[in-house]
Amino acid sequence: MSQSPIVLDVTGTDIQGESARIRAQGPIALVELPGGVPAWSITDQAVLKSLLADARVSKDPRQHWAAFRNGEITEAWPLLPWVVVENMFTAYGTDHRRLRKLVSPAFTARRTTAMRERIEAIVAELLDGLAALPAGEVVDLRSLYAYPVPIRVISSLMGVPEHLDAAIHKCVDGFFDGSLTAEESMANFMEMYGRVGELVAYRREHPGDDITSAMIAERDDEDGSQLSEKELVETLMLVINAGHETTVNLIDQAVVALLTHPEQLAAVVAEKASWSDVIEETLRYQSPVAHLPLRYAVEDIEIDGFTIPKGEAILASYAGAGRDPKIHGENADGFDVHRETKEQHVAFGHGAHHCLGAPLARMEATIALPALFERFPNLRLATDATELKPLGSFISNGHVSLPVFLAAE
Repeated sequence: MSQSPIVLDVTGTDIQGESARIRAQGPIALVELPGGVPAWSITDQAVLKSLLADARVSKDPRQHWAAFRNGEITEAWPLLPWVVVENMFTAYGTDHRRLRKLVSPAFTARRTTAMRERIEAIVAELLDGLAALPAGEVVDLRSLYAYPVPIRVISSLMGVPEHLDAAIHKCVDGFFDGSLTAEESMANFMEMYGRVGELVAYRREHPGDDITSAMIAERDDEDGSQLSEKELVETLMLVINAGHETTVNLIDQAVVALLTHPEQLAAVVAEKASWSDVIEETLRYQSPVAHLPLRYAVEDIEIDGFTIPKGEAILASYAGAGRDPKIHGENADGFDVHRETKEQHVAFGHGAHHCLGAPLARMEATIALPALFERFPNLRLATDATELKPLGSFISNGHVSLPVFLAAE
């Protein structure tokens, strides 16, 4: 198969339009990442699910990405922090199973459920703050609500002390900033590594009922092993990045979808559809993570007449898969809370790397969204939806700001 690669717009100006153009090339299409790095984008949902669960697909560049092993991927590549980390995100096979086994106890249903009261308190406090703003002014709902809900939740869950809070939050923002140069991206990575290392040291001295303390103490029942210091720090970096950004974008995109589809908002308010319907359809319609780098073919993989050669990179294109018309129908580009296939999305991944924090993200949105619309029933956009600016990332799918009016004129 011979294709000219589609050069991805790293600023994410038109994520869905670009995903449609990639899909038009077939279920597997060659794209070009920043720095001219090639990868195979998968927008066909069935093919993507198959590959995400396939043992012939790895996330470890050290073992299975030819370009990385050959030295073609250097510190000059701006996406290096996404592939160079050593944690569950980049582990393969037995290494991944070992790490996930050590990390999973920190994400028990009990721990997630126990966060409900804390989430409700954070939401109530933020809504009180919004209500106290001067009447009639434009409010950025992303920075004042969609952003602080999950960042405060994940900080609480991880046991981040107050003196590290702001510094870690700044690094999270930088991790998803597509405008950073390679030098800035690596500097941000190293800054975050240091700050999370400080968190680990703090929780060793002051253990509590939090994820960081749990992961420090967790041992494998069979061999007594623990996470190494590098694995521990980089796993915590993964937790805070994934646990924050996904939920920010989920809340952001759900609000936009409802405000631009008032008849569906009315159906939800009238209990003709549920908030769970809203959340699952938003995850499908505007996947919070548009493209997730990277996976690699352990051997030649043939699917539907296409071949992904051994050692080449694979890009999971969740935004494109969420609008696959073969799964979601010819109206897949529309937002419909009544859609029967909405729960079949892959926004949280699939297979061995399915997101451990998915239940927490869903619970945050299930609390934050109805509380927002109950408190501000006349909430409306302060600009045309077409004027909302994307984040400037081909990975993270949200808006720079979400200007709204909280009340009717």
